[in-house]
Amino acid sequence: MTVVLQIPQQYSLQYSNTLSLSQTFTAWCNSHLRKAGTQIENIEEDFRNGLKLMLLLEVISGERLPKPDKGKMRFHKIANVNKALDFICSKGVKLVSIGAEEIVDGNVKMTLGMIWTIILRFAIQDISVEETSAKEGLLLWCQRKTAPYRNVNVQNFHISWKDGLALCALIHRHRPDLIDYSKLRKDDPMGNLNTAFEVAEKYLDIPKMLDAEDIVNTPKPDEKAIMTYVSCFYHAFAGAEQAETAANRICKVLAVNQENEKLMEEYEKLASELLEWIRRTIPWLENRVAEQTMRAMQQKLEDFRDYRRVHKPPKVQEKCQLEINFNTLQTKLRLSNRPAFMPSEGKMVSDIANAWKGLEQVEKGYEEWLLTEIRRLERLDHLAEKFKQKCSLHESWTSGKVELLSMKDYESASLMEIRALMRKHEAFESDLAAHQDRVEQIAAIAQELNELDYHDAVTINARCQGICDQWDNLGTLTQKRRDSLERVEKLWETIDQLYLEFAKRAAPFNNWMDGAMEDLQDMFIVHSIEEIQSLITAHDQFKATLPEADKERVATMGIQNEIVKIAQTYGIKLSGVNPYTNLSPQDITDKWDAVKHLVPLRDQMLQEEVARQQANERLRRQFAAQANIIGPWIQTKMEEISHVSVDIAGSLEEQMSNLKQYEQNIINYKCNIDKLEGDHQLSQESLIFDNKHTNYTMEHVRVGWEQLLTTIARTINEVENQILTRDAKGISQEQLNEFRASFNHFDRKRNGMMDPDDFRACLISMGYDLGEVEFARIMTLVDSNNTGVVTFQAFIDFMTRETAETDTADQVMASFKILASDKTYITVEELRRELPPEQADYCISRMTSYIGSGAPPGALDYISFSSALYGESDL
Repeated sequence: MTVVLQIPQQYSLQYSNTLSLSQTFTAWCNSHLRKAGTQIENIEEDFRNGLKLMLLLEVISGERLPKPDKGKMRFHKIANVNKALDFICSKGVKLVSIGAEEIVDGNVKMTLGMIWTIILRFAIQDISVEETSAKEGLLLWCQRKTAPYRNVNVQNFHISWKDGLALCALIHRHRPDLIDYSKLRKDDPMGNLNTAFEVAEKYLDIPKMLDAEDIVNTPKPDEKAIMTYVSCFYHAFAGAEQAETAANRICKVLAVNQENEKLMEEYEKLASELLEWIRRTIPWLENRVAEQTMRAMQQKLEDFRDYRRVHKPPKVQEKCQLEINFNTLQTKLRLSNRPAFMPSEGKMVSDIANAWKGLEQVEKGYEEWLLTEIRRLERLDHLAEKFKQKCSLHESWTSGKVELLSMKDYESASLMEIRALMRKHEAFESDLAAHQDRVEQIAAIAQELNELDYHDAVTINARCQGICDQWDNLGTLTQKRRDSLERVEKLWETIDQLYLEFAKRAAPFNNWMDGAMEDLQDMFIVHSIEEIQSLITAHDQFKATLPEADKERVATMGIQNEIVKIAQTYGIKLSGVNPYTNLSPQDITDKWDAVKHLVPLRDQMLQEEVARQQANERLRRQFAAQANIIGPWIQTKMEEISHVSVDIAGSLEEQMSNLKQYEQNIINYKCNIDKLEGDHQLSQESLIFDNKHTNYTMEHVRVGWEQLLTTIARTINEVENQILTRDAKGISQEQLNEFRASFNHFDRKRNGMMDPDDFRACLISMGYDLGEVEFARIMTLVDSNNTGVVTFQAFIDFMTRETAETDTADQVMASFKILASDKTYITVEELRRELPPEQADYCISRMTSYIGSGAPPGALDYISFSSALYGESDL
């Protein structure tokens, strides 16, 4: 039977330099046959009987071939060569174009082609570097190893090796003790090549397969010969390559741990700062010590507004960023097969949320307290001013009354004078009774100021007590004077009735005018149009009584006119003074004119207040118009975001772009919130504290706005985590879309979560055969906190967890074992030699000392270190 061998097209043998190939291939074959205690001298002759060819295949493959035929006839030789070719065929090489007869007949080209195929299959084909293989893999390996060396640029397997520097660089890279590369010259290719050949043969057990003269003097050295020779270096340094691979794996694992530790430290720092800010802020908001003046309380309100506008918004962003960083860190830990991050005690996301909730509760109470205190102080200022006005009026009236009541003028008075004094005293008593109501009002206002904790209550109480004591004294003196007058009244005759009647009518009318003037000048405070309208109605009712009052004035003045008429008629000379009253007709006229003057002033004051209340109403309507738009807009956006998180389609990058645009649109809406804040400030400055035109307060809008910003940021973070998961676990966009479609189909409530029953149905629809025990196990994976729902992120993690390729503690241990040359410990020198400085320092600072026997001083325990990387520890 004739078996033929097909050589791959890219490696097909060109026979332009058969002699050079024969020398290289002979040396290559002997480097393996020496292991079996034999060699060949002539490649085309020594393989003709098939025996050494079969032996060569056994040595390089490590497998046994069929027993060879011992005969020396031609057919015995052909049978042995066919056994060798059959073995090559069994290793995946399709045999075409060459038969056993050509090898037996000593065909040089066919023999060299067969050996080249063996070299390709057993020395080059399995070389793999960064997902390339065979020739490309070997070339990439050479490029990586010689990259740091001057005057070396490996681009192929012919002219790149002519000056010998590339071969010397390969040796120096792995065994710097064998060659001093700094002394090599590019203009000495013969010396460089021979140095490499001699060192390789003497120290690396790589036989000389090439001649320096052939390489230097040939424009393009033979690619197959050089590739065969270079492949021996690759296999000679395989152990070092294995160590480098192990070091790379360790560096990758340590880099993940270092990055995660940095994120943990950043979280702890940010959480501590945020909690410290909340701790410092809450006592300030809990301080409910009221100021004594309206100005001071309004300054507190302004400080609170600065806190809401300037100091708190950045902290809201920090809190949101903290939650995002925490979620991202947990995702990275989960993707790298690390245990979940547990923050320090008191710094969990829930702890921060609880502290924030407490801050907002205290904040709300503080604002309510501020507004209540301002209303109280406003009321106190109004009452205090009213108290002073009434006290001044009363004190003005009582001035001189004690002296008057203490006079003993009646002892030497005439009959008419006694009668006059008696009537005058009666008029005073009437006047005194009329002022009783004012004294009671003063006492009532003082009592209310005390109940409202007025800051200058001591002065108020002292003045009130003085008035009350004086009032009691006036009552006592009045009674004593009456008693004295009544004792002598019986001694005197009747008194002029007209004077008496004038006095009796003038005094009440005068009191009425005093009361009218007091009312017309009375201070008022209102908070609505309805309240000012009530005052206007009362004022209109007062004006309606003016005609009757004018009739009373005319009647009173008529009595005086009657006195004058009688005096003129009977020639009586009047003293010009009414003996029964101090009120003169001119006093009545002046007070009446004063009342008429105060009426239009009161009209003007009330109309000005109407204008102010109308302006306040416009502020209310202006605020309500915006709030009734912004409030529903925020609610609508919240609902849209909840739908977006469920209904989003397209690639994750497209979803991220859409969400970023959505977030920008929300941020652009901030100007409307700021404008509403401005209107809210105008309302508070105008002391407007209620608004019947809207159900939305500024607090509602602020809280809704903060929730909206937080929600869109969390939604974007969820997509970012999905991108992390997809990239880390190698999920295609099509797979992710399939997962999303399945999840959305069973998300019955459209809220981005599945109930356990819906999740079970989803798994069954995807081909899972679930029993109760297996489903319970899966639920502990997707719902470790027992929330009763399955999020999309948890669903994605589950769908990819079992197929994901992640590093493990065992893999890291195996890598360290390679670096440690199979020892159960590793030395500091080995770590510094095999790892970059930063990674080596990281391991040295965290590894514990090796406690086993037979280890040198300073040996480190890499096994416990590797386990700790994947368990709960302080690493």
